[in-house]
Amino acid sequence: MQAVRIVTGRAVPLDRSDVDTDQIIPSDWLKRIERTGFEKGLFSEWRDEPSFVLNDERFAAANILIAGPNFGVGSSREHAVWSIQQYGFQAVISPRFGDIFANNCTKNGLVPVVVEQSVGRQLIDAVEDNPELEFTIDVERRLLEVPALGVSQPFPLADSTRERFLAGLDDIAITMRELGRISDFEATRPAWLV
Repeated sequence: MQAVRIVTGRAVPLDRSDVDTDQIIPSDWLKRIERTGFEKGLFSEWRDEPSFVLNDERFAAANILIAGPNFGVGSSREHAVWSIQQYGFQAVISPRFGDIFANNCTKNGLVPVVVEQSVGRQLIDAVEDNPELEFTIDVERRLLEVPALGVSQPFPLADSTRERFLAGLDDIAITMRELGRISDFEATRPAWLV
């Protein structure tokens, strides 16, 4: 996982609430054996609609997704996070995330930014009016800033999750930090437990 300190850029306003992981990446895409190419499946059933926001060229360069409340609810598929990242998004802003989805985000380097519902609504409306609006998500300070709107909004992020992002640590890297202690334990473990 790559370290994430600051995400800056523009956003896509996904003005839908209660978006589940099957809507993010339909189950047909779960049959893939490699971990690449999921960006093509991101919201694939909605992308058939010409008016769907990802089909709007004004948002083509966006790297932040803003969604309504209850984003990523439903099943525990990690593929939802992979599809969002592989499409080019580095962060998702929502008033509420499904717990498993949020956990999958933090373990894969996608920053989940929780904001108050009124702020989420303000951001969606503002981006719909001005797709050029610039966002800054500062993981180190746990702060979302949209200077043109006067928004400076702290967001919750556990200390351990913040450290994970700042150091670029996935679960394996966190385990490998304890390699000395693991080796010591293995060296003293009784042979009958091997």
